[in-house]
Amino acid sequence: MKPKKSIFTYLLLVAAVVILVNILAAKLFFRLDFTQDNAYTLSKATKDILKSLNEPLTVTAYFSEDLPPEIAKVRRDFKDLLIEYSTFAKSNLRYEFVNPNSDEQTENKALHSGVQPIILDVREKDQIKQQKAYMGAVLQIGDRKEIVPFIHSGSSMEYVLSSSIKKISITDKPTIAYLQGHGEPTLNAIPQVYAALSILYNISTVDLKDSAVDLTKFKTAVLLSPKDTISPQDFLKLDNFLNNGGRLFIGCDNVVGDFSTASGNVHTTGVENWLSQKGLTIEKSFVIDVSCAFVNLAQRQGAYQITTQVPFPYLPIIKTFENHAITKGLEQVILQFASPLTFKSDGETQFISLLKTSEKSGIRPAPLIFDVQKQWIQQDFPLKNIPVAGLLTKKLSNHKEWKIVVVSDGDFAINGTGQEMQQLQPDNINFIVNAIDWLSDDTGLMELRTATVTSRPIDEINDEKKILIKYFNFLFPILAMLGYGIFRMQYNRTLRIKRMDENFI
Repeated sequence: MKPKKSIFTYLLLVAAVVILVNILAAKLFFRLDFTQDNAYTLSKATKDILKSLNEPLTVTAYFSEDLPPEIAKVRRDFKDLLIEYSTFAKSNLRYEFVNPNSDEQTENKALHSGVQPIILDVREKDQIKQQKAYMGAVLQIGDRKEIVPFIHSGSSMEYVLSSSIKKISITDKPTIAYLQGHGEPTLNAIPQVYAALSILYNISTVDLKDSAVDLTKFKTAVLLSPKDTISPQDFLKLDNFLNNGGRLFIGCDNVVGDFSTASGNVHTTGVENWLSQKGLTIEKSFVIDVSCAFVNLAQRQGAYQITTQVPFPYLPIIKTFENHAITKGLEQVILQFASPLTFKSDGETQFISLLKTSEKSGIRPAPLIFDVQKQWIQQDFPLKNIPVAGLLTKKLSNHKEWKIVVVSDGDFAINGTGQEMQQLQPDNINFIVNAIDWLSDDTGLMELRTATVTSRPIDEINDEKKILIKYFNFLFPILAMLGYGIFRMQYNRTLRIKRMDENFI
């Protein structure tokens, strides 16, 4: 037997190691993250934001207690995230968790702060009851405050938190010119784009028709879906803006589709001619793609009207992206009646295709009539990788450079107003905001914005892989338990044999 002194020394050594590990763990983070979207790894953008904090940041998390397990997990994840944030923010981040359901005064404080309760359906004793719960937070730096009314799980948690910190930590935001005067949608018609851009920028509406307008005070301008003809004088203002090193985002339609008349026609505003002078041609035709969105088709069967969804190749789903900072992390962008882009270099202007159609796509010249019930065949899609959005750049003699991002669909980022308002594909918003970030040389949150996996259709996995995943999920736990059982049985058998040995102590 071991002497008592030796055992005491051994226990003391173990205790010292445990204490040392805990001290190191409080100061250092080490985490293995095997998720595809790195859901549990802080991005460089977040670390830079936290390290750049010059004032104390207070996070008050209003979370109810005694929540269902799947909801309580959000609270744990958010707390873990704040612990990791506080490590990189040093002493500039403090947080506390408050239970608004504890008393009426605390609940009123949460409501006054802007955090509203949600109603959850909770199963209890074979009955479903409704429970009021709080899952929000208030961030504050000095007198600047940002409210996160509802905290989601997953990768979006980091984006929401980091973007909120960025929003209140910036004291001098750059201003973007949102051009008007030719039938462009108002800011009310692009609430998703506006909300995303307002984190880092002030957005100023600028009437290009105003003779006193001075675009040179802006670094970036946005021209989105003009409907009316733009005058040569207005294009001259844009040229002067670019020649001073300006950056411009353009989303325009050279063709338009009308479902009420089932027709597609050419649409001219002058943008297409202006861009052609820079070597970029927007064709007067429609792009079609096997990878496309669906439209509703109403058909009468007897006394009933049946609505079915049919693929509509004129609404291409773009999944082919150039390896560029603007498109990093994007998964799919849905366009409405896009046109092909072709570029002819003058030796000075450069072009990069950012968005391209799939391997099975084609072109239909305008004007045309839409046949929603058309039975499309493979021969209808003889082309591949047709550019529908791209980046134009040109170095100037004054050591400056102008940049233009062009999308051949002006409606892809417009929600609309009133009853026609619609929620857009997340990557539609990510693309335009990423492009404006890149044009404005502020790309810090781009990788966070596109970190969340938004589309993983199960039908895109081949049958062999589906079967492999299915049987792995079914058999692995069973085989693991059997393997452990066999190991334990063999271990105990070996131990019994050793104990039977007369020299065993």
